[in-house]
Amino acid sequence: MRYVDIVLPLPLKRTFTYAVPEAMEQEVRIGMRVVVQFGAKKMYTGIVVLLHSHAPDKYQPREIVCLLDPYPILRRPQLKFWEWISSYYMAAQGEVYNAAVPAGLKLESETEVFLNPDFTPGEVLPEREQALLNLLPPKASMKIDELLKRSGFPNIMPLIKRLQERDAVRTNELVEAKYKLKTLACIQLAPDYSSDEALALLFDTLKRAPRQLELLMRYIELSNHLKAAARKEVTRQELLAKSGTSTAALTGLLEKGVFTVYNKAISRLETVAATGSHKALSEVQSKALREIYAQFLQHSIVLLHGVTSSGKTELYIHLIEKVLAEGKQVLYLVPEIALTTQLTSRLRKVFGERLGVYHSRFSDNERVEIWNNVLHDKGYDLIIGVRSSVFLPFRQLGLVIVDEEHEPGYKQQDPAPRYHARNAAIMLASMHGAKTLLGTATPAVETYFNTQIGKYGLVELNERHEDIQLPEIEVVDMKEAYRKKQREGYFSDILLDEIRKSLVLKEQVILFQNRRGYAPYLECKACSYVPKCKNCDVSLTQHALFNTLNCHYCGYTEPIPTACPVCNTPNLTSRGFGTERIEDEVRQFFPDARVQRMDLDTTRSKKSYQRMIDDIETGKIDILIGTQMVTKGLDFDNVNLVGILNADNMLNFPDFRAHERAFQMIAQVSGRAGRKHRRGKVILQTHSPEHPVISQVLHHNYKAMFETQCAERQQFKYPPFYRMIQITLKHKDSGVVSRASELLVNELRKQFGDRVAGPVVPAVSRIQNLYLRLIVLKIEAGASTARVREMLGIIIQYLLSFPEFKSVRVSPDVDPE
Repeated sequence: MRYVDIVLPLPLKRTFTYAVPEAMEQEVRIGMRVVVQFGAKKMYTGIVVLLHSHAPDKYQPREIVCLLDPYPILRRPQLKFWEWISSYYMAAQGEVYNAAVPAGLKLESETEVFLNPDFTPGEVLPEREQALLNLLPPKASMKIDELLKRSGFPNIMPLIKRLQERDAVRTNELVEAKYKLKTLACIQLAPDYSSDEALALLFDTLKRAPRQLELLMRYIELSNHLKAAARKEVTRQELLAKSGTSTAALTGLLEKGVFTVYNKAISRLETVAATGSHKALSEVQSKALREIYAQFLQHSIVLLHGVTSSGKTELYIHLIEKVLAEGKQVLYLVPEIALTTQLTSRLRKVFGERLGVYHSRFSDNERVEIWNNVLHDKGYDLIIGVRSSVFLPFRQLGLVIVDEEHEPGYKQQDPAPRYHARNAAIMLASMHGAKTLLGTATPAVETYFNTQIGKYGLVELNERHEDIQLPEIEVVDMKEAYRKKQREGYFSDILLDEIRKSLVLKEQVILFQNRRGYAPYLECKACSYVPKCKNCDVSLTQHALFNTLNCHYCGYTEPIPTACPVCNTPNLTSRGFGTERIEDEVRQFFPDARVQRMDLDTTRSKKSYQRMIDDIETGKIDILIGTQMVTKGLDFDNVNLVGILNADNMLNFPDFRAHERAFQMIAQVSGRAGRKHRRGKVILQTHSPEHPVISQVLHHNYKAMFETQCAERQQFKYPPFYRMIQITLKHKDSGVVSRASELLVNELRKQFGDRVAGPVVPAVSRIQNLYLRLIVLKIEAGASTARVREMLGIIIQYLLSFPEFKSVRVSPDVDPE
């Protein structure tokens, strides 16, 4: 008897052994999808990770229900990569599987509920049970999710269980394929009419049906039927449109057996042929390219530290062409979907159909198609995408490019696995024997530190393309502007004057405010009441467009109250400002300007980025207001002014990386100005003009920032000198999570001593009705992190063995951002 070990898409730390039916023994292979039963009734799609002949000792294994494909959907390097992600980031393999594989490839049974036709109630049912029964159709079933939605009840499973006990309802597990091929209905002439004689006879027969005759003649023309070597497929839609006839005429020919219909599988993905080639490199760029190749001879990882608008993307294109010519594949990672949008059009001109794009705005079906195209080598040699792209089934990577490598967006937060795509991409490249190029104008401190100790290679590109100077940065002291009455709303007079000049010159402006919404919170001016989320310990953000207060942690919304619910004072006051409020003020100051806002609220749809970027590039937008989305590598020719409205909220954020992040964000958004025609200008508004980071940005002095940060971090035991693991505990009871965190800290200190900090109550101490505690573990850079993770895992399991703490959620985050 043969057995397989299966990974299930569940947060479980182990695999499960299933028996292979004799009929499948010759077909089953590692990496295949299989349907298995898990638990009493549930069906899941598992992945085969091991074939063997050892029956489990402690239970009788169930058999695989079926194989879903005749081939594996994973390649062997992927399973090894999954194991590394699971081990390093302390995540269950099932969590890695969930993150890696598109939802369209995961079948999962859904519970459907239906009435028992023989049920006769002997007593009046409780109100909620009766309400649930009334929702069920008399002769059909309803899925649990639909029943939950229609009932409006927070939880219906206990109600269904009680109704089952009364024999009022029954349940069934339904398994449905999520991925469906996209098809197009095509028309073809029936085989009986393939000869010229039969066709001539058909024409005679249809003389009394002119519309059907017209349809047939148009089909002959469109399909090139008379030229056997040049015949084409004709779609149903095309035939009706070109012939100008009705569907009735087509139906008549189908009923007569003249035509038959077949469904042709088509792609959902956009394909564009290459229309150009790479641009010639400048002398400075050519030198940098030669240095990259030289560094690759000594290092598998190289940092390209190039100032904004130095032409890094053009260097990437030359590197990609060389790797593709060797028959290998390239992964090009970007931190933001907005970046894929602009880069895709640029790369498609050079690489055409060889380029694939992968990110979360695609539908499940589209992501499955991209996955299958990479798996079956259907033309995609180059993939551009966000962090989840590292999980695609690459055949042989030759190069991985991580653009804007410093971006925190590469770090997955929730749910697990909490991986960092930059570090994961480096490991993936090493498993393929590929090189990794990290590119940025503002490297992460850890990355630049690795170049200084010889772990990574370093290539610097210190000149902007075509010798255009870095932008001039003017710092505006907002305290002085307020004192001298040289400001209107949140704008200094200097920034308003510069915007007016730009608009007169028909140049575009970017305004940066790293907070979305209208205002961070509302406050009652009489009693100081602040509306808070009912699920989280955080104030609600005002969104004026929809007249709502929103929680950015759990998604809770409520209408803006017309009066204070505590003291009944009318009209609560807005405090602070976000992109929505800035947009409102800009429209008042510049009523004739075309203004657009780029933040999460305006870019939720799949094509919203593309439309917005197209509008900027074609001059349909004069002023773009945005959050950090506008800082990430976007390239607009006509932007010559950037306004940073409030640098202080970045500088004063309570995080050891706050100054590094502030420098990076200000430098990056400044780099959007003056990229093509002339030197740009940046107006930086702050209440702390003397802050050292402001001075470092002013002089474009990355190395000064790096040296300052290294000195502080070495003193206070932070990366790159120490590795960090942050442990978050969550529970609905504040007392339980507090006691659990104290016990965990005490056990950790027995092993790690003063390397353990905490437990602390975070600034936002409750999210989605769960109370939080944080513990931080700092380990010397030279210590064995594998041994530390192993010991930490044992201690966490010890904590969860106590009945009181069994339901506490413990989430380790390795290398937190």
